[in-house]
Formats: sequence, structure tokens, C-alpha cells
Amino acid sequence: MEFAPAYPLLYRALKPLFPGCLWSGATTDRTIALTFDDGPHPHYTPQLLAVLEHYSVTASFFWLGQCVQRSPITARTVYEQGHWLGLHGYDHQAFSSLSATALKQTLARTQAEISQACQVSPAAIRDVRPPNGFFTPRTLALLQQWQYRSVMWSVVPEDWVRPGVTTVVQRILEQVEPGSIIVLHDGYHGGADVAATVEQLIPVLMAQNYRFVTIDELWQGHYP
Repeated sequence: MEFAPAYPLLYRALKPLFPGCLWSGATTDRTIALTFDDGPHPHYTPQLLAVLEHYSVTASFFWLGQCVQRSPITARTVYEQGHWLGLHGYDHQAFSSLSATALKQTLARTQAEISQACQVSPAAIRDVRPPNGFFTPRTLALLQQWQYRSVMWSVVPEDWVRPGVTTVVQRILEQVEPGSIIVLHDGYHGGADVAATVEQLIPVLMAQNYRFVTIDELWQGHYP
């Protein structure tokens, strides 16, 4: 069963309840963020990178630690091409099901894998997106206590169920607005279509005068 129609309603309901999370950027200019979860993948991520490089678009990637461990060269390439990096947990376990100790460990393990692959300080990777967007107030409180930044989304086309590239692009175009955070997937679920999706999507959004920015840039505009 697909839940795509419910995500815009969920976004509008949750955003005012949890203002400490980054759900979207400022609406005063036409900036949007392309974000990608569940990678890096040894095949899908390089295909995606080629499209992003072609259009000179900088994106943000929320990685699983075990995938970084499996594909460190791909991870290093993403970093060297200037994309923003965030955490998605080590193995996609729901944060809400983890103890505080286990949650801290899954984030630290992922930071360590990124640090080793990309030769970057673990402390530099502070943005966190919970797997599947599942969280509780306790989860967010712990992330804030540990000085992480919680990142959510405003446009979720449910690409991981592979409804087709045309459908995914259409869903995004129907929902996108200034400040949107679009979430796609370059991992094992959805990644096979991600390069084709972005290849279709980027020129249309550029024609609508949108400018692509990283999550870090949205944070700066969101909390000046």
C-alpha cells in the first residue's frame, strides 16, 4: 500500500508541533534542497552523482553507517564533490525503538565510518534524519542534548516503492514550493530509479527558477 497522499498532510501537522526540527527552509526565496537517504550505494550513487555534476547541483546525503563501510570509495567521492553529509543511523533501525545508549552508539558508529572514508572530523557530521521519519519527543530531546540537528522533510514522493519515475517526478512537482526539502533514496530501495528521476526533475525545477542548496544552507536561512 502506498501512503504518498498522506505525507503532505503529515508534514503540515507535524511541523508546528516540532519546531526544533528542520522541516523546510525559508519561503522568502526560491531555494530548495535535494536530499538522498539510505546510501551510499556502489552503483546507484555514482549514477546520481553524474547527473548532479552535469547540472552543477549540490545535494545532501543522509547515510547509513553500514553502507559507508561497504562503499567507502563512493562515500569519499560524494564528499569530494562538495555535497553535504548527514547521519541516518548505522543500519536503519527506528530511533524510537532504541535505548539512549543504542541511539548514541548508532550515530557514533556512522560518524566513525564517514570520518574514516572521507577523512573528515566526526564532529563535523551533526545533521541527523531518523529512518523512515519515525521519532518521539524523547528522540528529539536526546539529539538536541548531544548537539545534533534534526532534519526532516516537506516533500516525500515515496520513491522507495518504485511507483515509476514519471509518478515520482509528478508528485514532487505538485508539492514543491520555496524552501522545500525533497527526500529521495539512492540505496537498495528506490536507488535504481534515482538518477533517472533527478535527470527529469532538475531541468524542470531550474526552469521554474529554483536554486538548489544544501541542508546546511537551509539551516542558516531558517535560523539566522
